[in-house]
Amino acid sequence: MKNSSYNPNEKPRPKQENEETYLKGRGAQINTKNRFLINESTREHIEGIDDWTEEDVATQYIEIFPKTIVNKVDSPDVGMWYSMNPYQGCEHGCIYCYARNSFEYWGYSAGLDFESKILVKKNAPDLLRKFLMNPKWECLPISLSGNTDCYQPAEKKFRITRQLLEVCNEFNQPVGMITKNAGMLRDKDLLQEMAKKKLISILVSITSFNEDLRRVMEPRTTTANQRLKIIHDLSQAGVRMGVMLGPMIPGLNEHEMQRIMKAATDNGATFSAYTFIRLNGAIKIMFHDWLYKNFPDRADKVWHLIEGGHGGKVNDSRWGVRMRGEGPISDLVRQQFHKYNKLYGLNAERWELDCSQFRRPGEQGRLF
Repeated sequence: MKNSSYNPNEKPRPKQENEETYLKGRGAQINTKNRFLINESTREHIEGIDDWTEEDVATQYIEIFPKTIVNKVDSPDVGMWYSMNPYQGCEHGCIYCYARNSFEYWGYSAGLDFESKILVKKNAPDLLRKFLMNPKWECLPISLSGNTDCYQPAEKKFRITRQLLEVCNEFNQPVGMITKNAGMLRDKDLLQEMAKKKLISILVSITSFNEDLRRVMEPRTTTANQRLKIIHDLSQAGVRMGVMLGPMIPGLNEHEMQRIMKAATDNGATFSAYTFIRLNGAIKIMFHDWLYKNFPDRADKVWHLIEGGHGGKVNDSRWGVRMRGEGPISDLVRQQFHKYNKLYGLNAERWELDCSQFRRPGEQGRLF
């Protein structure tokens, strides 16, 4: 890891010829090719200026109006039935994020585009209300979000997640949530109200207490200590809180598993989950680029350890195996997870969101 200390007397190092500029505050350092596009612009020579505009990495909010907001989840190993995402793209910029690949469906790159061009679903609350009013809807929990973080920085401006929760609370629609942003505490009042009816369950993602690592791996997220504050404050308010350790990356953060689980438990977490790093699609390219730029001293080791957890590859698409891995490295991570779950009493309770209270406005309640 680079030394993060600052020496005011140190002169800037002269830029070397053809040296690439590292984009601070961004996870991906490149825009990978979109496999759905036939024609794309590329920069052949660093000195070229014709028909080329330098990459603008300032965040853009693009308002869209989709036709649906609730999606059925067909993957059998992600632990959710339905999901809704108020935003596509995520400014957090986590380099490992599996959601990056889905951004290509919108015509953008999974790289820098994913974290700098945020699609805002302005009509999401109306779409959710319409969906829940459909008499064919048989209540099951909906995950918010199953793809990108619903409390990313855009939420402070647009408050769409808040509006979706208000609709769910009105219908007594149970919701599972996951975030790594302390902006969730803005909605403490609403989350507490839903918790009283067993309509909410929340996972907070914590991957590292190493701030130097977090700044480059998850550049626009809140600190681990702030994430512990989310768990603490909401658990004190009666909300069921858990910790997500994902992904665990051998050679970078897997050694922090016990510390994270203990700290989360001490702050009120009662359940947990984890994933083992996998690099599918375009993520393989940008993670490799990121890894060798930030950790040249250990990049080979980390890369080979990831391969060791997926049978010699960095990705595995098999259900039930892809997010856990297999082999000695992933087995070690799995054993640690189960050991510390037992040690700290996580996942010891049987608990479910309550779907029995669901009712549409005007209904008197269910007879059966």
